[in-house]
Amino acid sequence: MDADEGMQAASEWEHELETLSRRRLVLLSGRAHPGLAEEIAGHLRTHLGDANLREFADGEIHARFSESVRGADVFIIQPHARPVNDSLMEQLIMVDAAKRASAGRITAVCPYYGYSRQDRKSSGREPITAKLVADLLSTAGVSRVISVDLHSGQVQGFFDFPVDHLVAWPVLISYLKTHGGDGFVVVSPDAGRVHVAERYSQQLGTDLAFVHKRRPPGQANVVEALEVIGDVRGRRCVIVDDMIDTAGTMCAAAARLVEEGATEVWAMATHAILSGPATERLERAPIAKVVVTNTLPLPVDRRIAKLEVLSIAEVIASAIDAVFEDSSVSKLFGGQNLS
Repeated sequence: MDADEGMQAASEWEHELETLSRRRLVLLSGRAHPGLAEEIAGHLRTHLGDANLREFADGEIHARFSESVRGADVFIIQPHARPVNDSLMEQLIMVDAAKRASAGRITAVCPYYGYSRQDRKSSGREPITAKLVADLLSTAGVSRVISVDLHSGQVQGFFDFPVDHLVAWPVLISYLKTHGGDGFVVVSPDAGRVHVAERYSQQLGTDLAFVHKRRPPGQANVVEALEVIGDVRGRRCVIVDDMIDTAGTMCAAAARLVEEGATEVWAMATHAILSGPATERLERAPIAKVVVTNTLPLPVDRRIAKLEVLSIAEVIASAIDAVFEDSSVSKLFGGQNLS
């Protein structure tokens, strides 16, 4: 390298350093779960920008950011909470506002990704709505997505840009190590979640079991637990799943485990959707404790005595920081967040 080339390389390096020093992280939140967004901002030691969200008389949503986002790394936090369509549309509008305000990069932070269960056609003439949501985010202007415990890893393939798939098991496993005691069994509520339960089992050094279930054809939210595979007699069982919606799966599995001789049953899940009869079912079920994370807001009328909520904010904040710094997200989980 001659002197001129050396001077040019040094100049380019100085320009890159100057660019990095000017980069800004802008954190914005929709109205679905402001409490979680505030927690995330606290861990990042920054503030939430004001999106000035409001609605017109006919229900149309309007956003206008209070501060400039030109050239900034913008992270828009919004779980697709009930009402799902409103939460999703609000996030899309905020993304569009950031794009039109010349944001440098826009990351949609979706702690709970709406429509994730509609990730394939299970019968004729059905949509694949998880893919549709991915297309909507992409068209709006998103360049990256951060989400927690997708219903299935294949949803990542619906995007043509990076998806950072976070997992809640470090938070839940930490709780079990502190409060779970010895000799418990990790249980998958169905065959589809065995690989997740196996990860818990390996991390905790415990035994593994799973419940064989079936859904009667044509009956929504109805579950039959048929058989327990594994030794649960005389032991505490911890059922782990990605979500509790109407709680049919959890409660059916818990009842079957007790029939098989389990002394106590706990239920653990990332997303506490708790729709319709969920809280009533959980209160009646032979479940001693229900442990969830705060990826979704929990109204007061959904909180029951046996429910405990753990914060996922630090995990999400660490991922946002890694994305902003262009460092590894999977390293936060030892590379075990890819499925």
